[in-house]
Amino acid sequence: MGETAAANNHHHGHRVFDAVSQQPAFKCFDDDGRLKRTGTVWTASAHIITAVIGSGVLSLAWAIAQLGWVAGPAVMLLFSLVTLYSSTLLSDCYRTGDAVSGKRNYTYMDAVRSILGGFKFKICGLIQYLNLFGVAIGYTIAASISMMAIKRSNCFHKSGGKDPCHMSSNPYMIIFGVTEILLSQVPDFDQIWWISIVAAVMSFTYSAIGLSLGIVQVAANGVFKGSLTGISIGAVTQTQKIWRTFQALGDIAFAYSYSVVLIEIQDTVRSPPAESKTMKKATKLSIAITTIFYMLCGSMGYAAFGDAAPGNLLTGFGFYNPFWLLDIANAAIVVHLIGAYQVFSQPIFAFAEKSVSERFPDNDLLTKELEFKIPGFRSPYKTNLFRVVFRCCFVVLTTVISMLMPFFNDVVGILGALGFWPLTVYFPVEMYIKQRKVEKWSMRWVCLQMLSVSCLVISVVAGVGSIAGVMLDLKVYKPFQSTY
Repeated sequence: MGETAAANNHHHGHRVFDAVSQQPAFKCFDDDGRLKRTGTVWTASAHIITAVIGSGVLSLAWAIAQLGWVAGPAVMLLFSLVTLYSSTLLSDCYRTGDAVSGKRNYTYMDAVRSILGGFKFKICGLIQYLNLFGVAIGYTIAASISMMAIKRSNCFHKSGGKDPCHMSSNPYMIIFGVTEILLSQVPDFDQIWWISIVAAVMSFTYSAIGLSLGIVQVAANGVFKGSLTGISIGAVTQTQKIWRTFQALGDIAFAYSYSVVLIEIQDTVRSPPAESKTMKKATKLSIAITTIFYMLCGSMGYAAFGDAAPGNLLTGFGFYNPFWLLDIANAAIVVHLIGAYQVFSQPIFAFAEKSVSERFPDNDLLTKELEFKIPGFRSPYKTNLFRVVFRCCFVVLTTVISMLMPFFNDVVGILGALGFWPLTVYFPVEMYIKQRKVEKWSMRWVCLQMLSVSCLVISVVAGVGSIAGVMLDLKVYKPFQSTY
């Protein structure tokens, strides 16, 4: 997921991605008056890989377990090809008009506004903010599961496996929520330059540990578990099998959902050659690497556990040795998600605060800046009443919803379904058609619309499956009383 690169969805992406490679001010400037961009195929590929590989990788073994050895890798390959194609369409939308000298769009939303106009821009904004809100809930659940996994593995180890160590996830969600309330009051938290680097290191740490433990488990089993058609009827009912298959599509879609940050990455690339050419090469390279990595993580997880593959790969190694290594992986997830939560929430905060200040510019209660002196800090801390209240309420709301439905896979499936069709397929296709003036009912237009409609069907099916999953889980679950 794009948590490590989405830091700049509401600012110009140039600052985050190109911070490392900026030249001194006396060097040449680009055609828009900004410092000359210095990104290459390699830096753009690195940014994309960093943006993609995130918490979505944890549910891939479960998704393959629902689909089986034939459909699982095939669906993953299909999603990677669709993402690759829509990314190449999107790279042509970085400049409005001419591909070499047209006006630059700095973010995905800028491109939608300048090419498709007002109404579609508002719809795109609504979907994006809903998605960001959902991600905040998903991350609260995932972080609490990892905190519990550390606690349970240590408890399990101490008791020598005699104590089942059942516990509630609620205290851990509250701890995570309190941490986020404090961090949400830090101004421009997502602009802190090292956040992206820490997130990247953490996501590679836990992904690599998950993959390694999967390989070790397969070697210990001495056999590849799993079947050609996935989880068998009997282990689950026929209805559950259908819903879970649909939900698995959403989980895989979530792992590939990063189109929203592609234009921001493209904004770091130097020209000539045209930015779109560099970006197309970078997209091919990075999606190939990501897909191989995803296939390995998902397949090794399924081969290790078979039908019993857990919803979150790193909580499913049965709390066996090396328990310290699992603890490191789960701690890496928690650290990653604490930062990622802020990165995804900041655009919502910025939007709400900007809207209020524009609507009530003279209301001191909402817009007046207050200063507080904090011992040990030179400059006073500045904030306003609306900012404090809104950000606290937002975190409390996401925490309460997480406690009400702490189902990681279901939430990830809903998010994948919500974001995949509109943000990865529909808007890039519509922008490309308008930008390239593709004739209605021409062969290319028909093919693009068929792609869009078939992806819409996949999104709807995945969404229905995930919502059904939530409904089935709620039947056996008592709110605020879950134990693991």
